[in-house]
Amino acid sequence: MESSKEAILVGATGLIGNSLLEQLLHEQVYSKVVVIVRRQLSRTHPKLTQIVTDFDDLEAHADEIKGDVVFCALGTTKSKTPDPEQYRKIDYQYPLDIARIAQQNGATQYHLVSSIGADPSSSIFYSRLKGEVERDLQKVPFKSIHIYRPSLLDGDRKEHRTAEGFMTGFMRIINPLLIGGLKKYRSIKAKKVASAMIKQSLIKHSPGDPFSPFIYPSDQIEALS
Repeated sequence: MESSKEAILVGATGLIGNSLLEQLLHEQVYSKVVVIVRRQLSRTHPKLTQIVTDFDDLEAHADEIKGDVVFCALGTTKSKTPDPEQYRKIDYQYPLDIARIAQQNGATQYHLVSSIGADPSSSIFYSRLKGEVERDLQKVPFKSIHIYRPSLLDGDRKEHRTAEGFMTGFMRIINPLLIGGLKKYRSIKAKKVASAMIKQSLIKHSPGDPFSPFIYPSDQIEALS
């Protein structure tokens, strides 16, 4: 069996993050899971360590943000975070702050949940922001960086989102019609994204492998899960 790893997880309360947490806790290779959260999780487990903090104060916890692999599923929505500056902090600044701290503490891999259409030159605020964090994450010298670009996420959300609920149902109907190059637009189960991230984190990359970032469109994530 591969030697044990320690994971750092941010965004554990979201759709993908919650699935990541559960799967990491049940993955034998991971002996410790450090989650960074704003509020204490009700979840308990012998492997689980929680760092409860204001994300603007991450440096105060720098000595605790240690692990081999970082999983970032942090993100927000305009309805939850209407202030553009705060939105940018959550989707851009915090993922990069955690990346720098973790890498300085010895982390070798970073796995980022981005989005289909991520592009730093996009005229769409959300797509541009995702593209910017992808771009700037590559400036942090991890041994490997893995970027996942899922399409519409399918799963049981804690909060009710009428529009997304409608779209999820609609996509379940038309998914089989999206073939060939359109496969990447099919909706995807959040738990499959989490599964693919963990599987890729367990692959040993040799010195001859192409340099990261490794970028996975939604259809490739589906195939990896």
